[in-house]
Amino acid sequence: VCALGTETPQHPLFRFITCVLHKQIKKEYGSNVVPAFPPKKIFTLTPAEVEQRREQLEKYMQAVRQDPLLGSSEMFNSFLRKAQQETQQIPTEDVSLDICLSNSQKVTVNILTSDQTEDVLDAVATKLDLPDDLVGYFSLFLIREGMDGGLTFVRKLQEFELPYVSITSLRSSEFHILLRKSYWDMAYDADMMDNRVGLNLLYAQTVSDIERGWILVNKDQHRQLKSLQEKGSKKEFIHLGQTLKYYGYIKFDPCITDFPEKGCQVIVSAGNNELNFHVKLPNEQMKEGSFKVTRMRCWRVTSSVSGICEVKLELAFEYLMSKDRLQWVTITSQQAIMMSICLQSMVDELMVKKSGGSIKKMLRKRHNGSIHRTDSQQAVKSPPLLVRNRISLGFEPDLYLMLSTLSSVSLRGISASNSANDISGNDFHGNYAFEGIGDDDL
Repeated sequence: VCALGTETPQHPLFRFITCVLHKQIKKEYGSNVVPAFPPKKIFTLTPAEVEQRREQLEKYMQAVRQDPLLGSSEMFNSFLRKAQQETQQIPTEDVSLDICLSNSQKVTVNILTSDQTEDVLDAVATKLDLPDDLVGYFSLFLIREGMDGGLTFVRKLQEFELPYVSITSLRSSEFHILLRKSYWDMAYDADMMDNRVGLNLLYAQTVSDIERGWILVNKDQHRQLKSLQEKGSKKEFIHLGQTLKYYGYIKFDPCITDFPEKGCQVIVSAGNNELNFHVKLPNEQMKEGSFKVTRMRCWRVTSSVSGICEVKLELAFEYLMSKDRLQWVTITSQQAIMMSICLQSMVDELMVKKSGGSIKKMLRKRHNGSIHRTDSQQAVKSPPLLVRNRISLGFEPDLYLMLSTLSSVSLRGISASNSANDISGNDFHGNYAFEGIGDDDL
């Protein structure tokens, strides 16, 4: 479920471009395929009707996205691209865009404002001289850097997103686009370390995660790591890093969970095919445990709007706590969508590994090593967009929340597990299995 904001659904520009999409789909695929479009109301909407319209447009966009034919069509993705440019009034033209690396360095690439995430990723790879067969190992992430140096992962940029428009619309120097590896199985690190550029990028990420405290290091390990750094032994540094707790995890900002009790403060980390919880109970007691993705029957991201432009996000997953006992666990966090995308990518990776497929093909379909642009994205400048009697739609975070949640899915599986441990002591864990993936297989 996505949040379009309290004002967006009633705005004439948003409804107009969505209505155009609806008519195009009907013309191309027929009335039987396209979902019903929310009816128009002539009179001024009441607050209740505004919320109803928001939900209706929300459901319409979700229905289109989830349809195998419509959701993957160039027509729909072209609509998403144009919607981003139109609502921000950004014409197609040549621009420079800074992409951050884990070592705080920046790579400046020359792109079009209409270039999608894949185009920008290709441009970064070319600038870094990263081999084409390793580009799919990386993704671009929108991050926010705090005054204290803390790093917040806002979301992974989607394939249909326009990175320049996304970062420009935020109008804040706190936000950046970061290049980071996008796989979870450390076995793929070997492919990276066989290449000079891949090795440097992986090394920089490992150093950064250790410095931020995302990877736990004791005094003896810290001494060893420092010695390897001084020697310039990058491979050995990474190998040692792989043995440390939370290597390769993404750490999220403190948030709230209803497990094991309602209102508990929690720090969630994603990695190693799990969500790890550091929970602070109401009695100040600390508990740590993990929820394996292979024990999650399904999950969902929901949103609600309270106040002016204040969106509340929740990630809820149904988990096999013990044999024949499923329970919903909810996390209330502004990073709920990012958590969901992490879960989905873990499942995708497990499924590919189970089937014996190639992770390189799964991570990204390459275009013969060349930058690909659709006809509407060729290097031709367009005149400024003319918008008469229209105010800004305020699509930060509205539109991009919608774009992210269009790729945030609910995945369902069937338990293949015959036994599991109940939560006890200070830990909670388990090894539930998706349909077709059993514990023994993993």
